[in-house]
Amino acid sequence: MSSSNTQFDLLVIGSGPGGYRAAVLAALRGRKVAIIERQTWGGTCLNRGCVPKKDWHHSAKLINKSKGFAKRGIVGGALQGDMNVAWQHQHEVVKTVRESYVDYLQRLGIEQFTGHGRFLDPHTVAVENGRGQTQISASHIIIATGSSPRMPAGITPASGRILHSDMLFDEAAPTGKRVVVVGGGVIGTEFAFIFQMLGKEVTWITNSKPLSKTLYTPQALGALNKALKAAGVEPRSRCRLESAEVTDEGVRLALQNGETVEADWVLIAAGRTPYTAELGLENTGVKRDAKGFVQATDYLQTAEKHIYAIGDVVGPYLTANQALADATLAVSNIIDGNTRKRDPLWVPELVYSALELGRLGMNDDMAEDEELEPAVGFAAFETSPKAMGQGDTEGFVRILADMDSGQLLGGEVIGDEAGEIIHLLALAPDRDTALKWIAEGRYNHPARSEEILNATETLASQWGLGEQIFG
Repeated sequence: MSSSNTQFDLLVIGSGPGGYRAAVLAALRGRKVAIIERQTWGGTCLNRGCVPKKDWHHSAKLINKSKGFAKRGIVGGALQGDMNVAWQHQHEVVKTVRESYVDYLQRLGIEQFTGHGRFLDPHTVAVENGRGQTQISASHIIIATGSSPRMPAGITPASGRILHSDMLFDEAAPTGKRVVVVGGGVIGTEFAFIFQMLGKEVTWITNSKPLSKTLYTPQALGALNKALKAAGVEPRSRCRLESAEVTDEGVRLALQNGETVEADWVLIAAGRTPYTAELGLENTGVKRDAKGFVQATDYLQTAEKHIYAIGDVVGPYLTANQALADATLAVSNIIDGNTRKRDPLWVPELVYSALELGRLGMNDDMAEDEELEPAVGFAAFETSPKAMGQGDTEGFVRILADMDSGQLLGGEVIGDEAGEIIHLLALAPDRDTALKWIAEGRYNHPARSEEILNATETLASQWGLGEQIFG
């Protein structure tokens, strides 16, 4: 076993979106950087998460919209999904992105180590692989090891039959038309729609109502449920999975109510858990909580002052968006001193299903709990010339502001392109003046993003906030 030791300014453990961005930002600011990845470069998001999933979602959306093509003068046979072809398409997209990703790291001079990283002491990490061990020392270290799928007690994954979301993209598309999706969180809500559009017969089992643990408003969830139903997707709520066994024909699921469901395969979407196992954290002062999340301050600093943690390993929001935001914050705090605090509520949160759902900031209940008086600005896409021209008028923009100050408290964008439009709220330079910034903005016309402006102007008019918003 070979061994060497190299000193870096920053060592990043994990190459997902957070780890990648942290390494790139530090290198761009002149630091000597190394990054470790034990599996596939790019982590979960690139290889088995948001990138391939959005590829599939775009296909699903096209198929769903094709129901209205005839009215637009687009004639021909009905569009149908083919999951095998869809799997290959995302695979090629991911491969291309990953090659570009690795090339950029190399061009920035970031040294890449493939293997399992484990702390030997607070400043030294050993990278172990089949070729030996390399010891790396760094002035600062960022833990960005992400998360792994959670499986319910007693349920064992089985290739092609009982899958978690990682297996969905690590393995070829499973065979069979009858599919059960278990879970009412974001992953379950997205894949129930995607699979239905890709030609599967979906049974969607949820313990509670879909997305009931999120901060989306009842109006947002109501619009999504309507769109899901129109797409032929309806959850069977208050159903708890008791067991799943592989049979000669596929999978047999037993529910808590005594019912049995037969399927060709099942996707278990029961959430994710932080990956901190076998990192050698016991050789450092880094602490974890009862759920395994690394304990970090608002500056993302652990008990070891030179070690920071970002993304899923910190929680509670396990999204690529949060990991990317954390990476920017952590690198800034390492280089400039701890001047920036984490504010996860203001990182965009998205759901890609029969409707796109985007939100950030507080919802009404949270604002009232803070003893604020929320005012609401609303604009529906049903009156948007762009949305009407696209034949897709479902959804709305909903903005929340403080009645006294006009401060932006939060917002939702529900409907097509929500993931793009939400940036107008996320990128406002200051929440105290965000609505004034929106009101004074310059917009393309016609555009869906204009509804952000319309919602802001409606809010000013209906709630007497003209002075705060228009000046």
